[in-house]
Amino acid sequence: MGEEQDDDLLTRLVGAELYSVQFVRDYVQLHFESLGEAPYLSCFVMPEIRSLQGVHTQEISEHSPRYADALRALIGEEVRAVSAAAGTGLTLELRTSAIIVNPTSTQLIGPEIAMLSGFSDRAWELWQPGEGEFAHLA
Repeated sequence: MGEEQDDDLLTRLVGAELYSVQFVRDYVQLHFESLGEAPYLSCFVMPEIRSLQGVHTQEISEHSPRYADALRALIGEEVRAVSAAAGTGLTLELRTSAIIVNPTSTQLIGPEIAMLSGFSDRAWELWQPGEGEFAHLA
């Protein structure tokens, strides 16, 4: 098993291209590609999608009939910025939209919120309720 890292690992996604969105029963995996790396973010709670275009911010949640299409439409976009902060969770900003992992306590379905792995050096990071960015979900 790889060594657990701090949020600097998330910054390694900047410049990576989202090349695949994989829906797996009750979670989603976002696969990235950059300079020979193939990291992926497993989201054990469904992320929200926030449009970054236009005057009005549009948010699409998993309950929207357009959710899967909106997430797949981001394939081919590059990660421009990332952030991880208490209360706001994880944000991956792409060209047209942001992918946000910031569940409420009622959205939690297991002991993990998200996991970033798949790096060639075997580095990984796991986010859980009650810790770090998700301390408010204790």
